[in-house]
Amino acid sequence: MTTELRRLRNYINGEFRDAADGRTIEVVNPATGEVFATSPLSGQADVDAAMTAAAAAFPAWRDTTPAERQKVLLKIADAFEERAEDLIAAEVENTGKPVALTASEEIPPMVDQIRFFAGAARMLEGRSAGEYMEGMTSIIRREPVGVCAQVAPWNYPMMMAVWKFAPALAAGNTVVLKPSDTTPASTVLMAEIIGSIVPKGVFNVLCGDRETGRAMVEHPIPAMASITGSVRAGMQVAESAAKDVKRVHLELGGKAPVVVFEDTDIDKAVEDISVAGFFNAGQDCTAATRVLVHESIHDQFVSALAKAAAETKTGQPDDEDVLFGPLNNANQLKQVSGFIERLPAHAKVEAGGHRVGDKGYFYAPTVVSGLKQDDEIIQNEVFGPVITVQSFRDEEQALEYANGVEFALASSVWTKDHGRAMRMSKALDFGCVWINTHIPLVAEMPHGGYKKSGYGKDLSAYGFEDYTRIKHVMTSLGQ
Repeated sequence: MTTELRRLRNYINGEFRDAADGRTIEVVNPATGEVFATSPLSGQADVDAAMTAAAAAFPAWRDTTPAERQKVLLKIADAFEERAEDLIAAEVENTGKPVALTASEEIPPMVDQIRFFAGAARMLEGRSAGEYMEGMTSIIRREPVGVCAQVAPWNYPMMMAVWKFAPALAAGNTVVLKPSDTTPASTVLMAEIIGSIVPKGVFNVLCGDRETGRAMVEHPIPAMASITGSVRAGMQVAESAAKDVKRVHLELGGKAPVVVFEDTDIDKAVEDISVAGFFNAGQDCTAATRVLVHESIHDQFVSALAKAAAETKTGQPDDEDVLFGPLNNANQLKQVSGFIERLPAHAKVEAGGHRVGDKGYFYAPTVVSGLKQDDEIIQNEVFGPVITVQSFRDEEQALEYANGVEFALASSVWTKDHGRAMRMSKALDFGCVWINTHIPLVAEMPHGGYKKSGYGKDLSAYGFEDYTRIKHVMTSLGQ
């Protein structure tokens, strides 16, 4: 007996459609390793259709008032709350995440973020009008950029979709959104929910692979390309967008340093850092996975962290005792395993370092010590439940190690010394610095990095403004 696979479809111009040429991709549940659905492998004809629909819908959506767009986004937020169980089920099938944590840690912030951008729609501000030349008055207009081509990642399919479409729609843009090829289910469900609220063509979803994404970015219609993904993917998007001078918004990889000084409450720090490092199987660009510890407490800290790792559980989504589920796909399991298999001789695996079970893509909470700054696992993003630990002697060396990578998204400092915390937060070359905590996010504050972590901001008024363009209007007072 065979179980019929669910059939996911694109959402274009207010209707669900298969790919024009009928091609599909199998979608795997990473908690079981089994195929549960097929999704369209969208090609050029599908991209053309979605972009044309978004372009046709743009003038009317652009001309809606901020109050009207606010009402729409508030309706979307309410609908997400009402359909929370359905969204959670789709996301868990997408990702294998724990059901309880998906319900408590994703749905509430997603809804809050949509409501934040609903409010932001009515709060666009600029410089006041003024006479900067005799007889002339200047004003500044903020306008939507147009059609936005958006590509979301597989680590937080639902939430990253919200980070894409909510500010774009609030600013008056129309959207063509592509989920990852491994996690399209929850985004397709979002299309069903959002499509019942917005005019047709305003919000479109295209399923497909990296070639689909490339076709979206290279298409002549979009005025902006936004991607959350790997550095490699971001560089390709920037290169493609440069050909016709599209705006680009990039949120890419991370390698967050967690700098722990000798005056830190070790037990509390270990508890918080282990959660921030292992949550979502470490598949988070801001995860606390690169720990730098003062040499005077290094051994004690490593021992406590290894114990915390050994007590941290991974397992099936319905197990309420687990902190995280599987890695997202077979390739990611291979990548994480490869980092551990290639460790240099001076490295020591203090906990974990192996796959868990033979069903799904689970990996044990892992702690690695004895590492040097130029080791592969220090310099490159693992994107798995692996925390590395290095020792430092003073603030200068801590900063050298912390800043000595190509990524610059997030960081944290752990100390009771206020002056030291302020010095470190100034000198750390990262888009976010947490002090005595790691990973909390709020809708009102920006999220985004420097260097190879990309540019542009998600969340906050800064993220909203990224989806607008500025126009100067000057008028003669003599006419």
